[in-house]
Amino acid sequence: MSDSSATGQQSKPAAKPRKFQAIKGVRDLLPAETPLWNHVEETAHAVFGTFGFSEIRLPILEPTELFARSIGLDTDVVSKEMYTFEDRDESMISLRPEATASVCRAYIEHHMQQLPQPVKLYYMGPMFRRERPQKGRYRQFHQIGAEVLGGNDSPGIDAEVIEMVMTFFDELELQGLELDINSIGCRECRAKYVEVLRSELQKVKDKLGADSQRRIDTNPLRVLDSKLPGEQEIIARLPHMAAHLCADCAEHFAEVKRQLELRGVIYRENWRLVRGLDYYMRTTFEITAQGLGSQNAVCGGGRYDGLVELLGGPPTKGIGFAIGEDRLILSLQESSKAPPPPGRDIYIAWMGDKAFATAIRAAKDLRGAGYRVELPATEQKFGKALSQADKLGSRYALILGDDEVSSGEWTLKTLADGSQKKYSESELLEYLRETSPAAQQRT
Repeated sequence: MSDSSATGQQSKPAAKPRKFQAIKGVRDLLPAETPLWNHVEETAHAVFGTFGFSEIRLPILEPTELFARSIGLDTDVVSKEMYTFEDRDESMISLRPEATASVCRAYIEHHMQQLPQPVKLYYMGPMFRRERPQKGRYRQFHQIGAEVLGGNDSPGIDAEVIEMVMTFFDELELQGLELDINSIGCRECRAKYVEVLRSELQKVKDKLGADSQRRIDTNPLRVLDSKLPGEQEIIARLPHMAAHLCADCAEHFAEVKRQLELRGVIYRENWRLVRGLDYYMRTTFEITAQGLGSQNAVCGGGRYDGLVELLGGPPTKGIGFAIGEDRLILSLQESSKAPPPPGRDIYIAWMGDKAFATAIRAAKDLRGAGYRVELPATEQKFGKALSQADKLGSRYALILGDDEVSSGEWTLKTLADGSQKKYSESELLEYLRETSPAAQQRT
């Protein structure tokens, strides 16, 4: 037997286990939060379905080139923000930063142009960008979006897409909604406007910041997006796209506005609302909500008639939108529109071995009828059982002891007022159906 002290050696203290935490910019959605997330997503399923949209579920991983081609190699998203790595076959793959390109890829890959047109698709799920985390903005964030691919570029499609997303927000009772719309024209009239805009920007170049100066050459439309206070007066005096629309684009935009009015959708025109990529054309829109500070947009969308073709597919009309679900949830929480976390409908307080077998059967029947039931695994004293039922937010306590099992008369206690009454098993279910219809809606 060795003695470390005799040899002068000291045993090293065991290293403390590492305290693991979520990576910066990502987060856990805890049980107190997930009911609101479920409510938002269930509402999206319901509303989008009424407009004839079908859900598509897309992979999180895509070829990096898909986004380099669709979003643009020189954009901040592709050059700085994407999570990209080399696969074992040396191909480059990325965590998706957005889903529109993925929907278009799926449309091409699965020959959806052979389906009745247009094809109406919606999606929801996590996206990934390595941005600086801030309020309502994360590195793993969630989007709900929809795309209409194929068919024609009728203004009625644009108006219906906008109507659908506004209906969705109305169903959620989202507060402070404002819809901005614009037309950025077609390739021909937008190209002419860009040259006019570039010429005017060159005249005031020395008064602009570094980013705007760079964009004069690379993408003048993006200067209109600038939020720098010192540039706002200059931008306000720049020429508007509306004055440079060709006759077809002006007619298209006028009809979009007319159809929004027919549908009762309130909007305001915002000439600075642009999309900088070449495949975007005509209708663009953005929706803002309260409770989000200066970065208050919860949804952006527009028409992108050249994207499918850019990705190797046939010439295809397209329009869609993406909702920032994290920001939507935050706005709902701050406007007190979040539903309370669900408690239990019934807590079964059982005492005795005979009662336990009856309690198991009762729990199975009640759950089968759609009720949220808590069945404790071990016997509890009556007072402790009621205390636990109260902590779990239970509406009722079903009391089962030897007397209840022998007589077949079960005791139901209403925890809000302390009243209680005995029921046979069939009477109990009938009473609950009459007083708790919400449970039936969950089945």
